[in-house]
Amino acid sequence: MLEELYKEYDKLQRKYGDKSLCSIYCGGKKESPKLCFVFMNPTASNIATTKDWDGPRYPWLGTKNIWKLFYKLDLLNQDIYDQIQKKKRQDWTKEFSNQVYQNIKDHDCFITNLAKCTQIDARALKDEVYKAYLKAFKKEMNIIKPKRIILFGNQVSSIVLGEKIKVSEVRKKKFEKDNHEYYSVYYPVGNGIFNMDKAVEDIKYIKELE
Repeated sequence: MLEELYKEYDKLQRKYGDKSLCSIYCGGKKESPKLCFVFMNPTASNIATTKDWDGPRYPWLGTKNIWKLFYKLDLLNQDIYDQIQKKKRQDWTKEFSNQVYQNIKDHDCFITNLAKCTQIDARALKDEVYKAYLKAFKKEMNIIKPKRIILFGNQVSSIVLGEKIKVSEVRKKKFEKDNHEYYSVYYPVGNGIFNMDKAVEDIKYIKELE
């Protein structure tokens, strides 16, 4: 069961994350989704990281920019996207969070982070932190069994694939590892916001593969 990994994630949060915040898990279609999106690690910008949040602890709740990616990929309905862009962080509710991720599920997608340890800000994490999550991440992928796994950025791609990866050199290239099919794409938010169009182009290509 996927939920059995949550205790492991919480244990790693206490070791590597900010003590005032909660770890973030994953969300979307949990049974063989067509696409699985793997980001880096959560930050306090996610409303679900607070101790008093009583809703699901899904990635990117209360944020705006990342949902532009899913909207541009036709993986998020217009009405949901419009609501996200209008809402302030504190306006997100448990009900709306579930509504967003039901829409992600309906689009045959699953969203997670390699590391679940929440930081106050978007500080860079050392490779060792991500590697500490690798065993649990592999278990997560074996439970979910996605058809294709999309890794965002050089660091996450390198750690998961076990080799030095430069996204610019491996665009649209398939990697097969541990009985899974992986692709490495540009990180599309934060400092990588200028790479959004490249990420969209590559994911659209992956999305249309047979």
